[in-house]
Amino acid sequence: MSLEISAAERLLGIIKRRGPQRIADLAGALEISMEAVRQSLARLAEDGLVEPRTERQAVGRPVHRWQLSARGHASFPDTHAELTVQLIAAVRTELGETGLDRVIAARAAATAAQYGEALAGVAGLGARVAALAELRDREGYMARAEPAEGGYLLLEDHCPICAAASVCQGFCRTELELFQGLLGSEARVERIEHLFAGARRCAYRITLSEGAPR
Repeated sequence: MSLEISAAERLLGIIKRRGPQRIADLAGALEISMEAVRQSLARLAEDGLVEPRTERQAVGRPVHRWQLSARGHASFPDTHAELTVQLIAAVRTELGETGLDRVIAARAAATAAQYGEALAGVAGLGARVAALAELRDREGYMARAEPAEGGYLLLEDHCPICAAASVCQGFCRTELELFQGLLGSEARVERIEHLFAGARRCAYRITLSEGAPR
């Protein structure tokens, strides 16, 4: 793999994680010249992976940023997307919505058991949120945990099951329930950004209950 391709992949990753970016910010993140960033962006734009966006300001000049196109978002993996959608349709046909709900619940229970085992012995809400983010990141969610006022943020910049979730919102519902169950009564989990509500990612605010350890 050439250095140029590697730089282009890194550009896509930064924009995916951080949202629309200025050329200067991308140059700083990659520690390369702004001209090199412009050239990489031009090639990515030719491939239909990125597109420019102009933001009008109340005062001063407009700000120009680069964002992922729909094709750019789709270039990140969606685990077995077509097969998953076909299986969901088949379950709906054979078992109905009730049967599909049972399948989703079984998947959620298996995931809860897997995550619960990984989090066993991890003390303190902050450490548990960080461990959960690491688990999700390994699964392709581009996840990370950040401290926030009153608690923490769990940020997921990619959804590797996006195709499945787009045809069955039960996956999104059970994920929210999963996080709440794993983090326990010491925390309140709230989805504050949702990919299917027009946001660029899914994000969760996790606030501490009174007296809960950090």
